[in-house]
Amino acid sequence: MALPETYDRLASTYARMRRPDPRIAAAITSALGDARTVVNVGAGTGSYEPVDRQVTAVEPSAGMIAARPPGAAPAVRAVAESLPFADGSFDASMAILTLHHWGDPRAGLSEIRRVARRRVVLTWDPDFAERFWLSAEYLPEIAALNRSIFAPVAEVAELLGAATIRVVEIPADCTDGFLCAYWRRPDAFLDADTRAGISSFSDIPNRIVADGLKRLAQDLADGAFWARHRDLLDRDSLDLGYRLLVSEEAG
Repeated sequence: MALPETYDRLASTYARMRRPDPRIAAAITSALGDARTVVNVGAGTGSYEPVDRQVTAVEPSAGMIAARPPGAAPAVRAVAESLPFADGSFDASMAILTLHHWGDPRAGLSEIRRVARRRVVLTWDPDFAERFWLSAEYLPEIAALNRSIFAPVAEVAELLGAATIRVVEIPADCTDGFLCAYWRRPDAFLDADTRAGISSFSDIPNRIVADGLKRLAQDLADGAFWARHRDLLDRDSLDLGYRLLVSEEAG
């Protein structure tokens, strides 16, 4: 798992490469319902923060906070496991592709449940670890890493409080540069800036990454990749394991 210092170093790249995708943003906004006050936990540089609500961001990396754009929601430097807010301070809490970075996800989920009546979490199902071609064919170390750091979705749903689980398909032209966003753009992984916006690459030895990408580059050059994955060209979106969990206290 990447350390806060790593995110301090990568903050400027994250701000450029991790631009919110409007289709994913619409799903998150819909899940927030009528919430007017929102706390964004593990906020990073501010992706997916709604502009029509009163948002408070929580982020442990000083570099990420500094890279938030002008006009972004105010940010508090804190960790998910110890939120500096009273019970029920917000209508909703949101945590977007961040649980796997938390030192104690169980404690963090308890906290976002404590401070808000409605909880919206975007995470990833580790059962998909070997289904993505990059992990299955070129970098199995990423599959092993992600299996170790992502909690099972059913477990997260239970900890949130009987959360509903919604499939979030990833569009082929996804603008947010997370790992599986490039499922139909394999050449993107050959770009260092693309990889710098994906935390998995920070946790795998450079030699191993270089070896896997060398094989990918060769397969792209000689046509072997598309010979195996021609079916991807017929898809506009794909289920790669991303799940939006929504939970709300009754009453």
